Amino acid sequence: MEQKISKLKNEVKAKIASISSAKELTDLKVEVLGKNGELTLILRGLKDLSESERPIVGKIVNEARVELEALFNEKFSALERKELDEKLLKEKVDITVDKNYTLGKVHPLNAIKRKVIDFFVSMGFIVTDSPEIETQYYNFDMLNIPADHPAREMQDTFFITDDILLRTQTSAGQIRTMEKTKPPIKMISPGRVFRSDEADATHTPCFHQLEGLVVDKGITMCDLKGILASFAKHFFSKETKIRFRPSHFPFTEPSVEVDVSCVHCGGEGCNVCKHTGWIEILGAGMVNRKVLSGCGIDPDVYTGFAFGIGLDRITAIIHGINDARVPFEGDIRFLKQF
Repeated sequence: MEQKISKLKNEVKAKIASISSAKELTDLKVEVLGKNGELTLILRGLKDLSESERPIVGKIVNEARVELEALFNEKFSALERKELDEKLLKEKVDITVDKNYTLGKVHPLNAIKRKVIDFFVSMGFIVTDSPEIETQYYNFDMLNIPADHPAREMQDTFFITDDILLRTQTSAGQIRTMEKTKPPIKMISPGRVFRSDEADATHTPCFHQLEGLVVDKGITMCDLKGILASFAKHFFSKETKIRFRPSHFPFTEPSVEVDVSCVHCGGEGCNVCKHTGWIEILGAGMVNRKVLSGCGIDPDVYTGFAFGIGLDRITAIIHGINDARVPFEGDIRFLKQF
């Protein structure tokens, strides 16, 4: 019996070595180790042996089964590797065959955002991030926006629940920073914001802002004007001038709209600036005392300024884009220009 098992084992080993397909290997495994396989039948025949022979032969059969199982598994793995290698070789694409490919470029919106961020980082600002899905507490309450303000209406804001919404401005990031950080604070927070606007030439439901905040002792409107004047000269040209116009934002007091002299006509008047010589680029102001107090900052000790830059607007001004929808459409004819 021992010789029979040894002979069977050697024959199976030879067959395994010569097999080149998984189907053949599976058939052989069933033939040898299956329910009615040769080795299984030998195991069933142990009942015909004497009591002294059964444990000896049983041990030999089990050892042979274990050894053959390992050989089958090893061969299956080798065949799988071979099949995968052949498949990869057959499906390989030589990307060097066609030399007429073009490299992608940075989207004009992202290029402008990076340029703005680089400027403010060079001025000592840190870059922070905040959630695009916000609560009314951070998006409205802590920014001194009252409950009856139009921005809280469904037609102006994307509400997810009664309390959860898509942020309408990156100013919510200022609150989160002031809650966690003691003055002095010097930060910017770029990102996407959302408002329930119909898409047209001047509005899109998603656009991009970059919020800036400085809080410290002795901060004045002069500091705000100095920073923004440096930004305008760096970003547009050394001849660019800025002007402040009185405005109103609930989270700043006093508040201003900031214009720059038209980058296309140098302030002389053209179609881009509607013949005024000025183009509005951002809103700003001194941080409202209520906002500072709500964040645990003493407004009698610290003051600060904040500003919000519309990155889409600046991109449109620089590149002469006259439709706010175009940068979002992914039109290759538009993107090839940059």
